[in-house]
Amino acid sequence: MQKQSDQRTLLRIYLDNTDRFNNQPLWKYILESIKESKLAGATVYKAVAGVGEHSTLHTFDILNLSNEMPLIIEIIDNDAKLKEFLNEHKEALSNLFITKEKIEIVSFSKA
Repeated sequence: MQKQSDQRTLLRIYLDNTDRFNNQPLWKYILESIKESKLAGATVYKAVAGVGEHSTLHTFDILNLSNEMPLIIEIIDNDAKLKEFLNEHKEALSNLFITKEKIEIVSFSKA
């Protein structure tokens, strides 16, 4: 295990599993774009439930046949690369809630 202390930026993208872009799930498009951009790392989290911008509850509800589930994509890299990524994918990311914060990586394992 390699240890280091390094300043990076964490970008969080909030979306729903039903969001689409270019005829595919938006989360998949974003993840493929992250890979193509060679960003340091990303993870997609599926939430159990969430309340959106219009106070709408997003969750799986078999009684209402709703399957809209909130997702969060976390991306870690340096600030400049993340700004470039956001700029390159403005159209796909235009109506999403996105946050950014400085983080410190305290350790990681590299194979």
